[in-house]
Amino acid sequence: MLANRLSKQLRHLRGWAKASGVTCYRLYERDIPEFPAIVDWYDGEAVAWVYQRTRDDTPEKVRAFEEMCEGEILDGLQLSGSKLHMKCRGRIKDRTEQYDRVGDTGMVRTVEEQGLKFEVNLTDYLDTGLFLDHRKTRSIIRHYAAGKRILNLFAYTGSFTVYARAGGAAGTTTVDMSKTYQDWTRRNLELNGFAPGPDHRLVKADCLQFLQAGPAADERYDYIVLDPPTFSNSKRMEAESFAVDRDWPHLVALATQWLAPGGWLYFSSNSRQLKFDAAQLPAGFLSREISERTVPDDFRNRRIHRCWTITAAKPE
Repeated sequence: MLANRLSKQLRHLRGWAKASGVTCYRLYERDIPEFPAIVDWYDGEAVAWVYQRTRDDTPEKVRAFEEMCEGEILDGLQLSGSKLHMKCRGRIKDRTEQYDRVGDTGMVRTVEEQGLKFEVNLTDYLDTGLFLDHRKTRSIIRHYAAGKRILNLFAYTGSFTVYARAGGAAGTTTVDMSKTYQDWTRRNLELNGFAPGPDHRLVKADCLQFLQAGPAADERYDYIVLDPPTFSNSKRMEAESFAVDRDWPHLVALATQWLAPGGWLYFSSNSRQLKFDAAQLPAGFLSREISERTVPDDFRNRRIHRCWTITAAKPE
C-alpha cells in the first residue's frame, strides 16, 4: 500500500513541482493509518521519518516495521538504498534540542527552491535545514521585502533571510544562538550571491535575551519573522526552558517593540496545543490568521503550522 501511494504521489507532483520551481516537497504524511510515516522528496533523494505504531511494540517489531517501510519506500520511488535516508523518531530518545545532531554521515546537498539555492543535510539532524512547510511564507516575505528592514528571529539556517535578500531588502538582522546554524546561514547566503555586512547582520544570541535588550533608538523593522521552536531547554538560554504554548504572549509582546510604524510581525508555530488568543496581544495590536495562505499545496496536513500577522491598530 505504501509503495503504491508513493509512486502515485511522485507522478502526481512532479509536474506541479517543475512548474513551481520546487525540487523538494512532501510526498506522504501518514496518508495510510497502517503506515505512520512522513516522506519528503529532495531532488532525486528521499528522507523518511518513521514513527512507532503503538507503545506496546517490542524493539523487534519496531525494527521489522521500519525495515518493511524502507523496502516499500525504495520500491515505490524506484530508489537505490543510498538515495533513501531513514530517520526513526520513535528510537531517538532523550532529545533536549529541536536541532540536535543525530548522525555524522554528512550527506550534504544543494537544492533549489523558487529560484534560490539552499544547503540541506539529509542525514545528520532530525530535520534537513529547510522547513518545506514555510515555502509560501518565505515567498510572502520576498514579495514585500524591497527597500524594507527585516528581522529574522530563531532563524535556524536563514532561509527567510535569503528570501528577503532576494526580494531587495534594505537591511536584515538574522538572530540564532547556534554557531552551527549561523555558519549554515552564511553558506546559504553565499550560494545565492549574498554576504553579511553592516546592513545585513548575523547575530549569534539567545532570541529572548536579544529582544529583552530592546532596540536601539534608530533600530526598527518593517517585517519581523518569529517562528520559534515548540520547546527548548538549551543550557545556552538564560531561562530554564522555553515552551511556545506557555510563553508566546511574552515573546510576541517583546517582538512588537521592534516594529517600525506600520510594520508587520509574522508569528508562526507548529505546536498543535498552542491556544492563540488575540486578547493576550499587547494593547493596540491586532492579529489575523493566514495559515491557509501559508501551508503549501503538497502538504496533506493543512495544520502543519499556524501563522498569524500582527500589526498595530490604525488610529481612528
